[in-house]
Amino acid sequence: MQQKGGIQIIEWEDLDKRKFYSLGVFMTMTTRLTVYPASLIRTLLQVQKGKALYSGTLDAFCKILHTEGLRGLYRGFMVSTFTLVSGQAYITTYELVRKYASQHTPSNTVKSLVAGGAASLVAQTITVPIDVVSQQLMMQGQGGHLTRFKVKPRRTSSTNWRRFTFGQTRDIVVQIFAADGFRGFYRGYVASLLTYIPNSALWWPFYHFYTEQLSRVAPGGCPHLLVLAVAGPMAAATASTITNPMDVVRARVQVEGRSSVSETFKQLLAEEGPRGMTKGLSARVISAMPTSVLIVVGYESLKRLSLRADLVESRHW
Repeated sequence: MQQKGGIQIIEWEDLDKRKFYSLGVFMTMTTRLTVYPASLIRTLLQVQKGKALYSGTLDAFCKILHTEGLRGLYRGFMVSTFTLVSGQAYITTYELVRKYASQHTPSNTVKSLVAGGAASLVAQTITVPIDVVSQQLMMQGQGGHLTRFKVKPRRTSSTNWRRFTFGQTRDIVVQIFAADGFRGFYRGYVASLLTYIPNSALWWPFYHFYTEQLSRVAPGGCPHLLVLAVAGPMAAATASTITNPMDVVRARVQVEGRSSVSETFKQLLAEEGPRGMTKGLSARVISAMPTSVLIVVGYESLKRLSLRADLVESRHW
């Protein structure tokens, strides 16, 4: 394990991979379930024109809950669970690239930046088709007029909810393929890379930076886990704020079926000015901050729980 600023960093070769992957799937699913409503609201706010539907995050939450119930906050969730694959690809790539980068630099910041960017590239290649479909499903409620694709109306009950959900998914998949072919499932891929690679590349260095700074100023009895739980949201808020303009463009490209990132950016700026670049930022931060707590606390716990048997005695908080 690498020692950095009084913090032990568990590296790839220290892990029992079977434990790591089995516990990782549970952690990823729990995180996704917790933050999905904020992700849905963020998409709706980013795609709407001005404040046509909602005045903000809280307004969107209340209106969706009132008109559609809890189910409305989880539209498209079943499709999004397939991102479990990209989640495992992300952490695997991150750890392997860190290991490779260690051969060329001792800097933890450089290793985190390079590994975070590479991991995001791999994950987005898997995630974009899932996001394209799930975002179209997100728009089927009050935001239905903002998307090109419509699901067929179906009656549903608690007994056939699963059939209803996947029936809607099939409708969207068929329509996307009919309209745009296979390329339609990768609409916004460049915008996603321009959003998430910088976001990931920024998050990890900021996370380690804030962790080191907080460790220096924290009282002697302050638990290391608490330091991590504070550093994660701080890193998330920083990275989300910096990359939000491109996230707005990404959402519009994928939902509205646009083909040009630059033209979408120009139109957004012309219609709504610089303020348009901040659309959905509060919802994004709201989803990113608890996600960071879960990822940091869960991921650090996951790595400690997944230590090889011969290293268990070195585990500490």
